[in-house]
Amino acid sequence: MSAGALQLITGKIAAGKSTLSAKLAVETGGLVLAEDQWLATLYPAQITSLDDYRRESDRLRTAIAPLIVDLLKRGLTIILDFPANTIASRTWMRGLADAAGITATLHFLDLPDELCRQRLHARNAAGTHAYQASDAEFDQFTAHFVPPQADEGFAIIRHEAS
Repeated sequence: MSAGALQLITGKIAAGKSTLSAKLAVETGGLVLAEDQWLATLYPAQITSLDDYRRESDRLRTAIAPLIVDLLKRGLTIILDFPANTIASRTWMRGLADAAGITATLHFLDLPDELCRQRLHARNAAGTHAYQASDAEFDQFTAHFVPPQADEGFAIIRHEAS
């Protein structure tokens, strides 16, 4: 049995990570695992701060990691719609790929802050996302964003605004 593929996405809030995840699922026939959906279902109205998010995200990642590795080893393509916005987060993701014996592809949505902020406002107004973020939260999360580097062990594909 051949190993599967792990597709990861990094970018600021409202850069289009979930949209790209859905597109990749159609193109590859892969399975999207979306952190926002899992957290909103498991912890409804309980994530109200960055500390809450970190705690519950860590719990989810610990629980779901063996499943992801097993699916990859069974030859499935997994599109992981989890934030890959810090080195620590990407290290966890690379560990999944390493455990499955593959190299993950990291899609980098490299968009300017102002475009992401505009998209965030539109997304909030539409009410179609599991979480709404304020401008202050956008700034807080964006301050923690670290663009990926070539030495992190991924095949990186860079996407820019068109």
